[in-house]
Amino acid sequence: MGGVVEVPVPSNEEGPDWEGEVDVWVGAPLVGASPEEALAAVVGCSAFNDLTSRRAQKLTSQWILGRNGDRSGPLGPLVPATEVGDLKQGLRLRTRVNGETMQDATTDQMIYAVGDTLSLISHTLTLRPGDLLATGTPAGVGYSRTPPRLPQPGDTVEVEVERLGAVRNTAVGNDHRSGVAALPGGRRAHADQPQALAP
Repeated sequence: MGGVVEVPVPSNEEGPDWEGEVDVWVGAPLVGASPEEALAAVVGCSAFNDLTSRRAQKLTSQWILGRNGDRSGPLGPLVPATEVGDLKQGLRLRTRVNGETMQDATTDQMIYAVGDTLSLISHTLTLRPGDLLATGTPAGVGYSRTPPRLPQPGDTVEVEVERLGAVRNTAVGNDHRSGVAALPGGRRAHADQPQALAP
């Protein structure tokens, strides 16, 4: 979190696909919350790269394995909600690979509203302070391109979000996987598949 995160390419993957997103941080327990209560519990946001191992992701209908490769999910610093404002204002999100723009969208294009998604999750799973919600990614991910384009060792991916700053990662070889330390933080919930929570 912060700086440039080195992300190893798994030996059975062509590369970790980028997904530029905004993460929102939960700051209070949520149990059966209304959308308004859930939104009021958001304490901040971060730029996030929901790096995905596509081959692992497609093995089953659940995406947990594909979303949890070693050091996947580089996360920028928390920016307080009071400084971020309403995501419906349309903050610009851009993802670049080696300086080339791959994703360019605004947060007012989100399909699922943050309060609605957190409310939905809270009716099944108690959300606690420190839990994170990944809000979904715009068009432009690597595997959907023709031909597909996925980061290779040495490539640098940057996700920049207006008011949130940027998070950067560099792809490295699979031999960098030994001795990987777990990153601190809460769980991640994905707006595009809200029942799948990553530890």
